[in-house]
Amino acid sequence: MEHLTFTLTQTTQLWLFFVLVLGIIALPGMDMAFVLGSTLVDGRRGGLAALAGIVAGGVAHTAMAALGVGLVLRAVPALLTLMLVAGALYLGWIGWSLLRGASALGEVRAPVSRPWPATFRQGLLTCLLNPKAYLFMLAVWPQFARPEHGSMPAQAVAMGAVIALTQGAVYGAVVIGADRARAFLRGSGRAQVRAGQAVGLLLIAGGLWMLWEGLGSG
Repeated sequence: MEHLTFTLTQTTQLWLFFVLVLGIIALPGMDMAFVLGSTLVDGRRGGLAALAGIVAGGVAHTAMAALGVGLVLRAVPALLTLMLVAGALYLGWIGWSLLRGASALGEVRAPVSRPWPATFRQGLLTCLLNPKAYLFMLAVWPQFARPEHGSMPAQAVAMGAVIALTQGAVYGAVVIGADRARAFLRGSGRAQVRAGQAVGLLLIAGGLWMLWEGLGSG
């Protein structure tokens, strides 16, 4: 009976964790915007490469949370501020690059404008610089990863799997939707340019907001 109670408790904890993770990932942010922009520029292949990079970044965040990076950030708030500022500047740079290169979207005959390994690395870095992930380490992870719930490595693996699968489902849907939108816009070079510029402006606006938040918290 004691073992059954522990199992049910663990299952309930994972479901609650999944609900929180889903809400955080589904909330538009720099990861989602990067996947969206990559798909609009390079099609489904580019979107999937971006998605793979984001998921790899999520795995890295899980490892950092399990190793106690969140405790370090809590002890040294300046590091979190630095991450906020770095993430904001990087997001703004991606947006500016997309805004300047949006005219390339009109070239519908060009199958891929960036090699997928480069998109993967950029997606990985985007996720690693996402301040939302570090705030997650501080506010959410400690509430679920506790010694009384069992083996800490096993908890980290289970919670990491929840994060990776949720990222794959949510951002995978973004890839499919953006790829369909790209196919719809393919007949109009002007519309493709406008779509790329809109995503670029969205990223720049998000970067400015994050920079304001980062400097304000400092």
